Amino acid sequence: MQRNHVKRSHQVKPSVRELTEVKRIVALPSEIQRTHPRTVKADHSRLAHINTYGGLPDYYIDQPFTCRDCGSEEIWRAEDQQWYYEEAKGHIDATAVRCRLCRTSHKQNNIEPDDPSSEDSVVAASS
Repeated sequence: MQRNHVKRSHQVKPSVRELTEVKRIVALPSEIQRTHPRTVKADHSRLAHINTYGGLPDYYIDQPFTCRDCGSEEIWRAEDQQWYYEEAKGHIDATAVRCRLCRTSHKQNNIEPDDPSSEDSVVAASS
């Protein structure tokens, strides 16, 4: 079963209410998160590329983060995480670090047009 990645308007900053709700959901126990309506189920068969000693996620939830460049509070959507890990085959320890505006600006300023690396919205977590 192929899932279509739902594109949301990434140019719109999340509202204070939305950020507060996402932070509330992240703080819930995992048993409650798992059944929350905003949870997206992970497909372990699509995560086979991940070679890790840790476990694979059973689900994705919206994750709040602060942009490392401009400091704005953003949300890494569960659907975007699913796309990144399952479709783009991103590393499971990677997390969002830049908002859409800063990511676009960073790419325009730092990546040559011939450079095959095109994804800079996430970075592997440091130990």
